[in-house]
Amino acid sequence: MQDGSLRAYPLSDKDISVDALKDYWYLNVHDNDYGQIQGICCSHDDGYLITCGGDGNIFTFDIWSEEELPKELKVVIPPPRSGLEKEKATEDIRDPDAYTIEEYKQKEEYERKMKEAEEKKNKKREELSALRQDFVFLFQKNQELPKHMQLHREEFEMDRRIFEELDRQRLQRIQLVQKELAWEHEKQLIGLQKLQTQFRDSLEFTLTVHAIQSNHQISTYSLQTISEKYARDKKHGDSKWAVLKEKWTALKEEEQEEEIPRETSHVHRGNDNHLNLSVRKPTTRYIESKREKIRRLVEKYDALKAKIMKRRAEWHELYKSKPRDNYENSRDAEEIKEAQENIGCYRLKTATNYTLTEDERMNTEKKMMQLATLEDLIHTTKVNMNTEIVSLRDLKVSIIDEIKSLVKEVKSIQANLDVSEHLPIPLIPQLHPDEVPEKVIEYNSDVLLKFKEEQEAKAKLKEPLEGCPSSRAFRHVFLQTPPVEEGDSMAQAGDASAVLSEEQKGFEMEKAEPTEMELEILKREKIKNLYLQETLIKKINTLVINFDAELRLLRHNKLKMDMQMKSADLRCITCCEELLILKKLEIHEDLLEEQICALINVQEDIQSKLKNYLAQMEDRKCEIVMLQEREKALYASFEASLGENNEFADFLTDIFKKEVECVEKEIGREAGEENENKEGDDEKPDLKTDEENCGSQDAVFGDSVFPEGCSEDLFLNTIQLRQQRISIEKALAEEKKVAADLKKEYNALAVEAKQLETSLDTTNRELEAFQWEKLHRLNELYVVVPLRLHQVQCLVDGEMPHDFSQTLVFTNQSLQYLQKRIVDLRNEKIMQREIHKKAREQHKQLLQDKKEMETEIQRLEERCNDLMMEKFGRLVDFEAVQAHSVNIPMEQMKVRIMEKEYEHFVELKEWEERIVVLQQQLTKLTRENTSKLHQMNRFCHEKHQLETELESLTTGQGGEFQGTQTSDVKETARLESRLMHMTCDVAFLREEIN
Repeated sequence: MQDGSLRAYPLSDKDISVDALKDYWYLNVHDNDYGQIQGICCSHDDGYLITCGGDGNIFTFDIWSEEELPKELKVVIPPPRSGLEKEKATEDIRDPDAYTIEEYKQKEEYERKMKEAEEKKNKKREELSALRQDFVFLFQKNQELPKHMQLHREEFEMDRRIFEELDRQRLQRIQLVQKELAWEHEKQLIGLQKLQTQFRDSLEFTLTVHAIQSNHQISTYSLQTISEKYARDKKHGDSKWAVLKEKWTALKEEEQEEEIPRETSHVHRGNDNHLNLSVRKPTTRYIESKREKIRRLVEKYDALKAKIMKRRAEWHELYKSKPRDNYENSRDAEEIKEAQENIGCYRLKTATNYTLTEDERMNTEKKMMQLATLEDLIHTTKVNMNTEIVSLRDLKVSIIDEIKSLVKEVKSIQANLDVSEHLPIPLIPQLHPDEVPEKVIEYNSDVLLKFKEEQEAKAKLKEPLEGCPSSRAFRHVFLQTPPVEEGDSMAQAGDASAVLSEEQKGFEMEKAEPTEMELEILKREKIKNLYLQETLIKKINTLVINFDAELRLLRHNKLKMDMQMKSADLRCITCCEELLILKKLEIHEDLLEEQICALINVQEDIQSKLKNYLAQMEDRKCEIVMLQEREKALYASFEASLGENNEFADFLTDIFKKEVECVEKEIGREAGEENENKEGDDEKPDLKTDEENCGSQDAVFGDSVFPEGCSEDLFLNTIQLRQQRISIEKALAEEKKVAADLKKEYNALAVEAKQLETSLDTTNRELEAFQWEKLHRLNELYVVVPLRLHQVQCLVDGEMPHDFSQTLVFTNQSLQYLQKRIVDLRNEKIMQREIHKKAREQHKQLLQDKKEMETEIQRLEERCNDLMMEKFGRLVDFEAVQAHSVNIPMEQMKVRIMEKEYEHFVELKEWEERIVVLQQQLTKLTRENTSKLHQMNRFCHEKHQLETELESLTTGQGGEFQGTQTSDVKETARLESRLMHMTCDVAFLREEIN
């Protein structure tokens, strides 16, 4: 059915009539919109019913009879009811979306208001239509009036601002609608772009360009898309290069950033040095100049010494590189040997002795990349040719446009000429439908409207049969063609009326006879028009001829390319067959490579273990040597402790070596197995004679028996040294045992490494044999090589052979190269003979020059020696003199002396300044002392005067002052105290002066 449903009618053999088709069972299985049932049939045994729909689905149904129906599945199927169409369906108000009474009233009120609004709108529309009719009637009356009485269109407008306001409002509404529909517009646009990308952009049309004047034509290649895997690998490679480029630029920027602070630091250092130089004193400048002079001398000496050493090294290298008389260059010898073995020997790939290098080995990845490169090259070549053909089509389109404009110009020129002077106008070439195949999928509003009309017509035809509208199949919104405006029609009518009036005026004007000047002008115009007509027609023909020539040239190139593309396709087929063979052999090759990789990894592990064991063995040897040295030092210290002519030497030696014989035997047995006890026996002092001599005394004396006359400290020292010896010998035995174990493990690993190396060589040989077998399998493929008859050169009695199995396919370029190479080799042989002849002559000349130079050198040496003996009285080494012309240590000592002198001078100057200051202080103190001496002298005079006064008072007035004796005693005490103070001051001043 149309909506994808299936109907089953219960029919019986007895009652088959139209009334029986009223009752049926209905089943909807296919899509309602696009699932129209295209076919329905039963199986050959009537057991299944098969339906096929337009949605691409196929459904099968089991048809069971009453006998085949299982008992548990039998159900009582009620008979279909009749007369269902006449019965009235009951209203169901259980729907949750149904209106309530209040909502129903609100809806009725809203519908009433909308109905009133529509009535008002209709009244306004009727009034507007009446006004429009009145305006049209007045406009027609205005048109019927004479021209001078008619009103202009602008006079019908009452106010221009009204129309401006209406236009502004209309624009605002349009902008508002555009804003509201912007999101929907963008959504629909993106959907359209997706559809175009998925369906239209993936299409590749075959374009055919036809010639204009001939039947030649050229078509584009039908291209296939390149595999996504190869494109992804290519992009990955480009991304790598991009990442590397970014890293390189980043490193460059970092280097530039590092250079900037370096330059600034150099500038700062230069400024600091300049400031320091400005502060320095003349003496320091002189010292610095001397240092600079010495530095220059040192640099000069170093440069001279380096020059001498360089010259010596050059002479040494020259003498070292001097070939022997029987010298032969190994590289030349190898090349000569290889040329002798391989010259004139062309080994075929099918030969058993043909060897493959690592680069020549082919695997699946290399073959896939080779195939991808070939496909990419074919695709690029075809794309370039298609681009040229499309550009030729565009050239034809531009030529057609140019021819149209030229034909238009020719027609305008022929309008001014007589009919008898008209030349035939070339036909305008037209584009063939296959030249613009992309227009098949292009559409516009007219195409969409036409398609819509066709769909509506089909729907109208199907509606009576199905009883349902088919408007679902077409739901898109189509663009409508813009209506023709009244202003344009009226403008066209005005232009037509103006042309008619001008023609009528032209007919009404009286025809005047032309003057001679006008006739001359008309004649010149005629000649000019004839020339322009002929020139334009020639130009049209030239354009057509040039286009046909371009098309034939491109067609010729395309034919050549077709041959190349066919050869490339054959090569692709060969590569695919080789790829299939390589994929079959890839598993075994991968297994061999995995085995080799595993063996290499194991070999590397064993090598690392061997190196580790070697390092451990070296460490153990060092430990053993150290222990032996300690043992030797212990024996030396024991002998030193015994001293000379010690009567207890044998006894102490037996004690020192007691309980060591078993240990020595065990160590000797283990070392005998390892052959390492010789060094220990050589280094130990020979004390066996002492053991034999004191053997009789061991039975008498022991460790607990202390002999009389023996030093107790010596006895205890011997016991302690014995303990040290025993510990050293135990450690030495352990180290030797560990070293022996390491050597056993090392030997076992070495044997395993040899076995692994042999297995690796065997696997490599298997891989080489497999590679040769793979090459043999690839060489057995048949390769198609297109040849022409004139390219077959292997003729037998002037006829072409029937069997080409023993022939060789060779390119013309290689054959010409080989033929040319024969001539070149002959010329090279003649040239080499001439070169050899010249070399022999040059060799003779060089030998003669060598003898002359040796005699000249000997003569000059003798003369030099004579001159040195005359001038110096002895032979002088000028290189040593030149190198030691300046005593640099002496110059450095002079500079140091100058520095010390300058330091001493500065120090002396400081001491002199200190002495002057101290002298000034001394004079100041001397003056102060002098003033104090004068003061003391004055005090002494006063003292003397007071003493004389005291004496006179005591002698002359004794009786008179007896009554006042107490006051005199007090005065005397006071003066004595004052005298004591003055005495103390004088003593203090004397101390300060001293």
